Parts: sequence; structure tokens; C-alpha cells
Amino acid sequence: EQLMRHEAEGVTSERFPPSLEVLGKALKLDYRHTPGEPDDGVSLTVPLAMLNQIPATRCEWLVPGLLEEKVTALLKTVPQKIRHRLQPLQESAEDFIRAGEAGEIHGWHDGPLLDALQGFIEERAHLKLAQESFRLENLPPHCFMNYQVIDEHGRVLGKSRQLSALRTRFKEAVAAKFDKAQVTVSKKESTETGANSKTVQNGLYSWSFGPLPELLAVCVDGREVIGFPALRDDGDSVSLRPFDTPEEAAKTHRRGLIRLFAIALKDQVKAIERLPGLRELALQYRDFGNESELKTRLVEATLAHSCLADPLPTDADTFAARCQHARSRAPLLAQEFMRLTAQLVTESGPIKKRLGTLAKAFPEAIADIRSQLDKLLPDNFLVTFACDRLQHFPRYLKAISVRLDKLREDPSRDTRLMAEWQPLHQLWEREYLTRVRSGINDPALEDFRWLLEELRVSLWAQTLKTPMSVSVKRLWKVWEGRGR
Repeated sequence: EQLMRHEAEGVTSERFPPSLEVLGKALKLDYRHTPGEPDDGVSLTVPLAMLNQIPATRCEWLVPGLLEEKVTALLKTVPQKIRHRLQPLQESAEDFIRAGEAGEIHGWHDGPLLDALQGFIEERAHLKLAQESFRLENLPPHCFMNYQVIDEHGRVLGKSRQLSALRTRFKEAVAAKFDKAQVTVSKKESTETGANSKTVQNGLYSWSFGPLPELLAVCVDGREVIGFPALRDDGDSVSLRPFDTPEEAAKTHRRGLIRLFAIALKDQVKAIERLPGLRELALQYRDFGNESELKTRLVEATLAHSCLADPLPTDADTFAARCQHARSRAPLLAQEFMRLTAQLVTESGPIKKRLGTLAKAFPEAIADIRSQLDKLLPDNFLVTFACDRLQHFPRYLKAISVRLDKLREDPSRDTRLMAEWQPLHQLWEREYLTRVRSGINDPALEDFRWLLEELRVSLWAQTLKTPMSVSVKRLWKVWEGRGR
């Protein structure tokens, strides 16, 4: 007891909590000091139904009792010219944690750990630090959360320190669980609304299900968990059902709403599908899809633009008001989408042919332009981008044509401009993909994506002008000054 007293002094429930709270549920944390073993460190026990609800960003911070060791290990991986300004590293790690606990670190426990640590290091060392300088592969396994997925009987289905790997492995199983989930309704709610516990509401052709709640308590395998309600497009009808993440619910709900609006506005939909010139446009559109796909996307884009302005309708009255608003506007909007589609498919065709003839002579530039076109004009570009965003696409295509003209005249200029543009794009792409893998939707990153597109215009086709002032220097300031 005397020998252990000092060593165990820091082992408290605050530093090593017994559980992690996720959506109001306490999930068990286990600790083992077994270096070299698969479960060394801290393990989080996750019911299968909650696998996609685990906050990956929060888990990067582990628990207070292990955070200092992880931060020290991360500091050891940064380049020497920065690392020597942080010595002694353990004291820097302690200062980082003290600052965070005092509320001086933005995104403490809520944002990505590397973002917070990067900002702290740059401020202390007075040097810029690229986030890829952190060598996560050099950290010992116990510096990462170990996830243990269990079924309804407590049996272990899988273990990994890679949450994304477990989500991929059990994606279909989790979806199946929520597909069969029962919505739990309290006695009070049942008495007031006449509702009963039910799996889902199927075969809906109108807003007949009352106000849409923000959250649902659902029963999965005898365990009550949180579900996020959404309307799902079932073809000729919709169904109201719970989903395990707000992101999945939001994505599904938009398509479900469009289907419900299409049912309510069936006369307008028929009018759109019979617009003059649609068959001729379908011939031009054949590289992106057939006539049936064009009609479907045209209807979806029109309804999305006319009916799905934020905030989305959450009850029958607001839904009806949106329908009334869209009845007169839908055909005109559809004609505008047709005009834009015709312009984009007409102008992109010659560009694609030119890319083929220049590919051998200028492989790097052509590869970059092809990547740009693939992102701007996927097959479903009509429903991927809002109408006000599509309005800028003809200018982007014109800028590509100007770039191709100048590429022949001065290849070295194109190479120089690529060297200015690419570092910003690579930083953005790396962070965007990191956010996507963590299930984080970052509107600021989406805005920056379009600043990069405008920067292309400014660099390669200055005469076309841009809606706002953009330059490489200005975008570096935007990137470095963004809130971490």
C-alpha cells in the first residue's frame, strides 16, 4: 500500500472515467496496461447500433489521464527546427493541457486534436507547421482509442483502433438494425396523439404523420438508442423511419422530401417532363445519361430549388405553403435548368476533344483539367449543385478554354501557375477528406472549394473576372486564418 500510494495518486475517475457519454448513453471504458497486446490502453465498448454515432473526433483525445502522453508523443514527431523550440517537450504538453482546461484552446475535445495542437505549436514556436508533419504512424498503439463492437448479448463482434474500418465492415448490419427499429412512444404521447410503437410508417403519399421531431427514441435489439428521423424515397411513395446518424438522415430526408413534393405537384412534374426541346436536349446530354435520367434529374433539380430552401418544412402547413409557392415557379425554373444544361454540355464537348489531342504533349496540365472537369460535371451535376452555383460553370469552362489556348503558346507559364495553385488545393483536399472520414460537415471547407475554383479563373483567364477579389496571397491568408 505504501509503495503504490504515489504511483496511483493520479488514477482518479476524472482522469480515467469509467464511461464516455454518447447521445445521452454511457458507454463503458476499460483500461489495460499490457504493452504489445491488442487491447493495451483504453477500450470503448460500442453497441453495434451505435457504431456510427461514436464521435471519432472526440475519441482522438482519449481520456485526460492518457492525453499528456499522446501529446508528448506527437510533439516528438514534428520537424527538428520546430521541436527544439518546444523543449522540454513534456512541459510543452503540460502547458497545452493547462491552456485547454482553462478554455484557451479552440475546439478543446470537440474539434480535431491535431488542429488544436497545430495552433498551439505555431503560437509557441512562432513558425508555421504543416499538419502532415505529425507522424501518427510513429505513435504506440495505446495512443489511439481501441473500439470493441458488441451485439445485443454482449458478444464481441469486432475490435479495431480504426473506427472507419469497423464502420465499413458493419455498415450493412447497422443499417439493417435501424431498418427494423421500433420507435418507442411514451404513454403520455400515445394518449395525446393516438400513436403506437411502430417500426416505420410506410406508404405515405402526403404529409399525414404530424410534425417531424428532431430526435426519436428507438428500440434496437432491446436497447433504447437515439434515432434521427427522415423521409425515405421509396419510388412512388415515402416512408418515415429513423437513421443512426444526422448526416445519413439529412441526405435521405432531402430525397424523401423531393419525392413527397413530386407527388403533391404531379401536374407540374408532368409539365416539366413535356417541356418543348427536351428530346433535342437529351441527344446532347447522352454523355451524361439517357432521356429518362435527364427528365428525372431535371424534375429533382427544379423541386429542390423551388421547395427545399432552409429551413426545411417540418409540418403539414409549411409543406403546403412550399407547394403553393412552387406551383407557378416550377416550369420557369425547369426551363432555366434546361438552358444551363444545354450550355454546359455544348461547351464541355469541344473541351474534352481538345484534352485528347493535347494529352501526350502536356500530360500534367491535361490531367489537372480532366480532374477539374470530373468534379464540375459528374453525370448528375444537375442535382449535385444548386442553380445559383451552376450559373458560374459556363465561366469556369470558358476559363479552361482560355487556359488550353495559352498552354500551347507558353507551357512554362502553365507550369508556374500550377505550382502556385496546387499547394492550396492539396491542403484543402487533405483536410476535406479527413473531415469526410470523421463524419464532419464543414461549410467553411465547401466555401473554400469554390474560392479555389475562382482562383483558377483569376490565374489562367484574368479577363473573365471573378465575383470577388481572389489571389494566391489572399487565399493563403483565408486558409491560415480560418478558425481551427
